[in-house]
Amino acid sequence: MAHSHNDMIGRSMLGLTANDDEERILLVDTPEPHVLVLTMNRPDVLNAMSPDLEAALARELDAFERDDDLWVAIIAGKGRMFCAGADLAAWKQRQATAAGSETQNLLGDAHGFGALSRRIAGAKPVIAAVHGGAYGGGTEIVLNADLVVAEEDARFALPEALRGVVAAQGGIPRIAAVAGHQLASEMLLTGRAISAKEAYERFRFVNEVVPRGQAMRAALALARRVCAASPDAARSSKRALQIARSTPGAEAAFEAHARSKEALAVYNGRNIKEGLAAFVEKRKPVWTNPAKL
Repeated sequence: MAHSHNDMIGRSMLGLTANDDEERILLVDTPEPHVLVLTMNRPDVLNAMSPDLEAALARELDAFERDDDLWVAIIAGKGRMFCAGADLAAWKQRQATAAGSETQNLLGDAHGFGALSRRIAGAKPVIAAVHGGAYGGGTEIVLNADLVVAEEDARFALPEALRGVVAAQGGIPRIAAVAGHQLASEMLLTGRAISAKEAYERFRFVNEVVPRGQAMRAALALARRVCAASPDAARSSKRALQIARSTPGAEAAFEAHARSKEALAVYNGRNIKEGLAAFVEKRKPVWTNPAKL
């Protein structure tokens, strides 16, 4: 069930999420028009991912995609760190007791780690606001965000190989695509943690490095800039980027995007008319919620 903007403001004021039993693990807020903030709230374990947290994220992100009044989401973490990755103790227990193979579990998981690391069904922009650090699956979440803000002392790592496992939740193809084979190998084969500055300058998956304590402020400023664009155009542009990532050949990607429901919605919606009229009339456009897909 999608949540209206007013419903979510009320939930934010109460400190509640969709279900009362989730209130301690995921905080939901709509601090500004059209902006959703989801904050992982397991600070005692550095926001290590649990099944309950992952399920809460999945529900809220699905609702976000359905709510026409929400145009951009920010993902953050409470406490000292963005996300420490998987709960390895729980993973060890699952290895001993869970039915099915790890491969079957991975392939059966539609959205990846934290319901985010492989999420491609939605086309609304997602911003990661990182402080402290993002390790393992936390970095895989970051790699699938559209925009990333990191505090200057934040660290990023894919240390799975040091624990005998693999960064198999979608992070490998994404870090290879953005950083190239050799730099991706450096993170994956050595498990070395890199600084926010390195993530910005060398590995190129951070958009902005900000002073300590400023990640959320910067992410909200970035969200405002996204909301200054037509929500139809932003949604279609994200879909084009997703298609380009998975479709070989520029012409094939162009054709696939041109036929996408997000592209068609741009030309059939009200915002394209508003944008063109505002340009001619030399005024700022007043956007409305995106066209239905």
